[in-house]
Amino acid sequence: MAAQKSDAIAWYRVPIPRDELKRLTARSDTLALLQTVGFLATVTATAAAAWIAWDAAAAGAFPVWAVAALVFLHGTVWAFLLNGFHELVHYTVFRSRWLGTLFLYLYSFLGWFDPVFFKASHKRHHLYTLHPPKDREVQLPIRMRLRNYLRVAVVDPLGLYHRARAFVRTALGKYNGDWQQEIIEEDGPKTRKALVRFSRFFLLGQAAIIAAAVATQTWQLIVLVTLAPHYGRWLEFLCNETQHVGLVDNVPDFRLCCRTFTVNPLVRFLYWHMNYHTEHHMYAAVPCYRLHRLHRMVRHELPECPRGLVATWRQIISILRRQNEDPAYQFIPQVPNPAVDLPAS
Repeated sequence: MAAQKSDAIAWYRVPIPRDELKRLTARSDTLALLQTVGFLATVTATAAAAWIAWDAAAAGAFPVWAVAALVFLHGTVWAFLLNGFHELVHYTVFRSRWLGTLFLYLYSFLGWFDPVFFKASHKRHHLYTLHPPKDREVQLPIRMRLRNYLRVAVVDPLGLYHRARAFVRTALGKYNGDWQQEIIEEDGPKTRKALVRFSRFFLLGQAAIIAAAVATQTWQLIVLVTLAPHYGRWLEFLCNETQHVGLVDNVPDFRLCCRTFTVNPLVRFLYWHMNYHTEHHMYAAVPCYRLHRLHRMVRHELPECPRGLVATWRQIISILRRQNEDPAYQFIPQVPNPAVDLPAS
């Protein structure tokens, strides 16, 4: 999908010398494997710990509550497959296209994600960030309630139902809503066929895992693989929901509609460096493992970045409380030379 000139948004980007930008956008299979395989190794380690503890508990040698804690830890890490999937959809992680495709479909299968629809939708999200109706992936205002967070933070059976239902519908050649129908049909029959084909592959693959677990009586396989995307999302939610909530829509300045914050190296690794979200939108061709370097180059023109998740959510909660009192309110970050004239926040 190519943006028409009449539709294109004249986004402001902090200027970077061309030679430096070329270095920033260079892809490395080595760095990509460190991030991609390193994350999978972390997930495998949490799965192995939970599996071993499960077997030990069955033999009476390990407390059940400790097994539950390890399973929940596994779900906490597994949830960040979402961010690996997101980065792999961009095809900026690997220099080798085939490696990017291989890991994209692996992450998609394990995380219950649809790479065909998301790729089409996410392209629009970057072209028209928070400019409805062209971007319907994220629409402001984003309403949040503590009960909604708690529903997905621990166990999310409703999410499992909705995702399973969506895959069944697309496997049968049906759409999940007007937005999916609009962008898939705009992309053409090839994209529609790919959507149906992946959904059928996903359902058959998950059925094979469940059948193998039933045949071998290894229920851990279902809990630690098939069901893993649907519990333990507390940390992933706190990271991902920071990206645009409470900010400004319909402006051509990523500094006003995206949020960057700093976080410790472990969470940054799990989150695939998406805490640098303003930078990611500003220069989407930069691989995630170079976003920290990009941040250092552009931070002099960014708004003040909250330090850590606690500070970030204090800011967000303050904005949401004010929006409850005044639904038209949007938080306007203070930046040098904003791309549009805006009132003070």
